[in-house]
Amino acid sequence: MKTPKISEAVVRRLPIYLRYLNVLHLQNVQTVSSSDLGQKLDLNPAQIRKDLAYFGEFGKKGIGYDVNYLIEKIRQILKLDQFIQVALVGAGNLGRALSNYNAFLKDNMKIVAVFDAMESKVGDKINNLTVQPMQEMKQTIKSMNIRIGIITVPASEAQHVADEFIQSGIEAILNFAPAIIKVPNEIRIHHADFTTELQSLAFYLD
Repeated sequence: MKTPKISEAVVRRLPIYLRYLNVLHLQNVQTVSSSDLGQKLDLNPAQIRKDLAYFGEFGKKGIGYDVNYLIEKIRQILKLDQFIQVALVGAGNLGRALSNYNAFLKDNMKIVAVFDAMESKVGDKINNLTVQPMQEMKQTIKSMNIRIGIITVPASEAQHVADEFIQSGIEAILNFAPAIIKVPNEIRIHHADFTTELQSLAFYLD
């Protein structure tokens, strides 16, 4: 699907819409208006309509959006109608937790390979996945057509892991390490920093 350049803010709102639409689907709700979506998600209905309009005309005036159809279209936009393989480096507590979370994922995006540089962790089983040595990463990523990488290693190792991911053909990275990572412009990287999120929450405390 060819689209104009879409801002990151719009892309980040799409999974929020999808999550609530899935709730409506489970409740057998057939249609929903942008006003209803805005009220439930605490978003401006005009913003929701504008976000969705980037990708096509999905709603009908006076009726709203067909829930199942909109779920299907947002999944296509987010490429969740494809099976997307994910690799994770760092089989510590966080890496294990994320790998175990695989069991609860319903979308076609799953961690299919876990790597670690520590020999003591190589061979461990995590949710039916065997921790592999870093030396096997490049071949595994290429053979399994893995496109997304997750980093859960100490900050001092994060850049090195990112570099190895990129050399192996990874196109996008989710970084949990508390480190600033530099990647080429064609590689997409998102940072998930728990410390930063907690510190920003503290600002709002009385």
